[in-house]
Amino acid sequence: MVKCDQVAAVEVRQATKYYGRTPAMADIDFSVMKGEIHALVGENGAGKSTLAKAIAGTVQLTSGSIYIDGATSCFKSPADAFARGIAMVYQEDSLIPTLTVAQNLRLGRETPLCKLRAISRDAQELMHSLNFDVDPTDYCGALGTAKRQMVEIARAVSRNARILIFDEPTATLTPEETQHLFRLLNDLRDRNYALVFISHALEEALTLANRITVMRDGKVVICDEAVNFNRDKLIQYMVGRNFHVTEKIGGQCGGRKRNAEPILRVQNVIAGSKVRNMSLSAYEGEVLGIAGLVGSGRTELMEVVAGIRKRNFFKGGMIYLDGKSIRYRVPTQAVRDGIAYMTEDRKVAGFYETMDARENIYMGWLHGNTGRWKVLYEQKRISETVRVWVQRMAIRSIGKRNKVIELSGGNQQKVALAKGLIQEPKLVIMDEPTRGVDVGAIAEIHRLIRELADEGKAVIVISSYLPEILEVSDRILVARSGQIVAEMDPKTTTQEEIMYVAVH
Repeated sequence: MVKCDQVAAVEVRQATKYYGRTPAMADIDFSVMKGEIHALVGENGAGKSTLAKAIAGTVQLTSGSIYIDGATSCFKSPADAFARGIAMVYQEDSLIPTLTVAQNLRLGRETPLCKLRAISRDAQELMHSLNFDVDPTDYCGALGTAKRQMVEIARAVSRNARILIFDEPTATLTPEETQHLFRLLNDLRDRNYALVFISHALEEALTLANRITVMRDGKVVICDEAVNFNRDKLIQYMVGRNFHVTEKIGGQCGGRKRNAEPILRVQNVIAGSKVRNMSLSAYEGEVLGIAGLVGSGRTELMEVVAGIRKRNFFKGGMIYLDGKSIRYRVPTQAVRDGIAYMTEDRKVAGFYETMDARENIYMGWLHGNTGRWKVLYEQKRISETVRVWVQRMAIRSIGKRNKVIELSGGNQQKVALAKGLIQEPKLVIMDEPTRGVDVGAIAEIHRLIRELADEGKAVIVISSYLPEILEVSDRILVARSGQIVAEMDPKTTTQEEIMYVAVH
């Protein structure tokens, strides 16, 4: 229970932020106490990240006030906020890929006599204290998404900030890593830190938080103790109506009929140290789910299929698309053959940050049609196709010409999906399709996955979220240590069985 008579570590009063003439949030009142985890939930575009970035100094308010320990504060940059003890762990990491983990942790706090050995030793001690399995001498560009997230968290903790903001910190973590993060957050709370926790996983907010604030359409709908909420009540406040997830998303899909011959056949593929002899088949009209821990080789295998990663030249196995042997030198060749790959890291490779949604989707169309005469002669039809995909994906932006980087995480994900699907592929590979996406958008993306399979496409879904794998899949494959170790029926298996196979 939060004490009402204590001074808030952070208090926001009547905060408003306009982009052009449209408010991203309006008249927001929000507070976080010392020794509290305050969860901030809402659909994509509700204003959660805008509020968090305003507290962290990344976004400047149009009007309103921010108070730190009761004193008025005005932040013109993240450095100003950090000087007042505020650090933010962003949903998309902000690490410099060409620097080591240790260098990223020390970045901005260098001294003239700063030696690499010393900062590596300090980084090792920090990682050990947090129980993070990350080598401080590794370059951040070579780390997986989960380990980059760990470095972000470690960097925030290392700067002795007393107010920490976490934006979707568990989106890329395994269940074990998530539980470890929760223990860390509880420890920080016990040490009197003030913590803001933004998450689309409502169970996490209900389990972890002391208080929960729900935002909708740029406004605060309700703020109350976490014990006074349940999942259904949170969803109702988020969407503004009664909303039953099971009805919206549907039941399990297992059992869809499939053709005798697969669209994709992978045989004994080996690619470096990550893919160690993997085989699978994907069929028309089928959703194939691939589960497994981060680093199990599932993503790397699909990168080989999509021409992003090369398999071993000698004894690297075979890949067949529609019965024809393929080996791509560049991803463009895979796109031309009808393969669409949606990356797990949308910010790095999913879209063009400085373009708006329509321009991004149009670029996706060009990637699949470059060199054809209709690029020049059918602009009107292409524009109409782009418009249809914007509507089909329900992409919402604050203004018509907003850059994609300015959109919410869910709308960014929809842009990335539409950018690939406009190419009209026959094989669709989605890696973590609902990462950082709210409950309503998850339902829309799951519905889209089934529609693609119903249209006769082969759909492969890679996901760390086991309820999602069980929800959308006709078949489930489990990857472990660079191999496919099991095939499961979503109608008869459980999350615990999948996790056991993935770990053991």
